[in-house]
Amino acid sequence: MGEQVAPQYVGVEKGPGPKGVQTFARTELGAQISYYKAWRGRKHAHTLIRGSPEQSFHVLPSYFHMLEKLNPGTVTRIEVDGESRFKYLFLAFGVAIRGFRYMRKVVGIDGTFLKGQYRGVLLVATAQDGNGQCYPLAWGIVDSENEDVWSWFLTQLKEIIGDTDELALISDSAPSIKKAISTIFEKAHHGACAWHVAQNIKNKFKCADIMRSYWSAVNAYRCEDFTGYMIEISNRYPRVAEYLENEVGFEKWSRCHYPGLRYNITTTNMVESLNSMLVNARDFPYVALLDVIQEKMSKWWNDRRIVLRPRFAQSNGRHTSQLNPITYHVKGAHHAQVSVYSLVSPYYTKKYYLLAYGETIYPVGSQSQWDVPNEVVTRIVLPREVKEKKRGRPKTSRFPSVGEFRKRKNHCGKCGAYGHYKKKCNSQTESTEGNPPTNMPV
Repeated sequence: MGEQVAPQYVGVEKGPGPKGVQTFARTELGAQISYYKAWRGRKHAHTLIRGSPEQSFHVLPSYFHMLEKLNPGTVTRIEVDGESRFKYLFLAFGVAIRGFRYMRKVVGIDGTFLKGQYRGVLLVATAQDGNGQCYPLAWGIVDSENEDVWSWFLTQLKEIIGDTDELALISDSAPSIKKAISTIFEKAHHGACAWHVAQNIKNKFKCADIMRSYWSAVNAYRCEDFTGYMIEISNRYPRVAEYLENEVGFEKWSRCHYPGLRYNITTTNMVESLNSMLVNARDFPYVALLDVIQEKMSKWWNDRRIVLRPRFAQSNGRHTSQLNPITYHVKGAHHAQVSVYSLVSPYYTKKYYLLAYGETIYPVGSQSQWDVPNEVVTRIVLPREVKEKKRGRPKTSRFPSVGEFRKRKNHCGKCGAYGHYKKKCNSQTESTEGNPPTNMPV
């Protein structure tokens, strides 16, 4: 069955699920198969197209060698234990490393769990270009999130982006990340994700009605305005104001008190966007997952370069299409007979935008065409040891970040819908006395 359905998984990330395989078997092959057999056929088709998880570890050194060969300046690392079992990997494309000089020096970092046989956590570090788009810098795959893991990843990241006063690192409130950043980056400034802080406030103090004042304080440019919003919060919820000042720290989440430059980047949404982009690829073998990352980054670089180049020629390369200068600054510049464009940071110019996306990220091609030295081919990387698999369906939804909580969805036992209970259901499917419910078999 896997060989029959395999073509449907070529060139796509998701493909049909077990029920889709059952439908294929019934309509195309005239066979009735069980859900379990369909699930096994789908798994075998994935192996035929993307390789097995065990094979992925074996070819990882050769894959990284080809990435470095075809993309000069690319940095790769593979960490193994004393038994040559896989621990961590790190990947940063040379194109992104060179292009970072044209980005605002604000980097968001976060991790998301993987769903394949060997699990693990995907770590991401990304900047944001002047047009508000994600600019991935580095990727890592590790066994879990803890201080040692983050220290290793941030050490590799520091080698490619440096450590300066201009650099800002934004993350959630996980203690392991905070401690690793303070240890590895001595000059850079760490900022907390304002969205995670907001979720923590809702969870701890049950006061969602002050979120407007909170977000106004987050985005305030002037300390006078910030103080006014904090007075509003303090008058209504003194404990929240104390938490924001003493436990989190104004300098971590507010724009006006932040010691460095974080521009308008107050959350780690840019990292969450990358995690969402890979939602279907997170159960792939590691090399197949990295292939998806390379493919998407290559497409972004090409599309953004091609789309903007004609506009750049028409506008003489002055500013990006999304730039909206503050009105009174524009009026003041005109009154003083100063060019508005002289007040704009070069990070927002189309010249910097094109320089950032000026190169191409190349794929490694078919494995049969690889030219890899023997010392790389013979390097042994064994799969990591995994805990005994738990019974039942594997968990596929992500774990909430620190400070994040999720509302429970009410499920109606009468109509089956979400958002209300049976007692408050207005559905007309209520059973009458002496008759069975309409949604139950007689």
